[in-house]
Amino acid sequence: MRAVVVEEFGGPDVLRVRELPDPEPGPGELLVDVDFAGVNFMDTGSRVGYGLPRGLPFVPGVEGAGRVAAVGPGVSGFAVGDRVAWVYVYGSYAEKIVVPADQAVPVPDDLPSDVAAATMMQGLTAHHFVTESAPLAEGGTALVHAAAGGVGRMVVQLLKLRGVRVIGLVSREEKVTAAKAAGADEVLVSSGGDFTDRVAELTGGQGVHAVFDGGGAGTFQPSLDALRRSGTLVYYGPLIGDVPTVRMTDLPKSVKVAYAVFADHIHTRELLLKHTGDLFDLIREGRLRIDVTGRYPLAAAEQAHVDIESRRTFGKLLLDACR
Repeated sequence: MRAVVVEEFGGPDVLRVRELPDPEPGPGELLVDVDFAGVNFMDTGSRVGYGLPRGLPFVPGVEGAGRVAAVGPGVSGFAVGDRVAWVYVYGSYAEKIVVPADQAVPVPDDLPSDVAAATMMQGLTAHHFVTESAPLAEGGTALVHAAAGGVGRMVVQLLKLRGVRVIGLVSREEKVTAAKAAGADEVLVSSGGDFTDRVAELTGGQGVHAVFDGGGAGTFQPSLDALRRSGTLVYYGPLIGDVPTVRMTDLPKSVKVAYAVFADHIHTRELLLKHTGDLFDLIREGRLRIDVTGRYPLAAAEQAHVDIESRRTFGKLLLDACR
């Protein structure tokens, strides 16, 4: 099979397509023919050696969708030909992957594989943020960083479904339209931390009930400043920029800081099925839109990483394993 392999840590140019032996499923595992693999900042982090759970060489990519090609011993509930999606399974940048059966999610017949693949990591992340990290009620106000990006667009949409007023933050003027299309009520353009005064103006000096910040250490303090008393900062930026160091006594007011570890916040199969089921239902009902804005063949994985790291992309990027 063809797979994208990292043989040394470095920039996007270390991504190389190699011919590897076809994997075989062991007990409790599925062999899946990959249709699409998602491209995430987690992948760019692992490419440079951040948070990698294994040594070199390795096949990056942690989410995707495809069709079951073989079923390992002891697996029930899946059969050859079933369409499935998965998340947090390394090795997704390949034509085939072995997926633990308890991490595979059935894909409904009326949900395209590219949409399923694009939903898993960013969708589950956004869903967790708005239902558990900062479950705002109708009438609340939130500030969403990178509101035109993959996670940001989903957070905006899910907040609007809860009746929340959303102030979107984007880095460039050309991203304003995408953030508004996701449902943001107001959109501010800022490439740094110069948004706090404008947020204060939009909220009558009160600040927002929650900030969803994936911008790294550079925006951490301004995000805290944008909160009202007892507001919540949902921080998820360690793969994008430097990780902030926080002294509790330096916090500007009574606030809450939430940090969701992806591998931990959906820690049972029951939760995985519940969250993905909620997301798939919203998509099928037309209430949640998944924007796949870039598709690349496996051989163009390097370009996909260049594009996502440029911050100029909108929505979700996918690798098409069939090309």
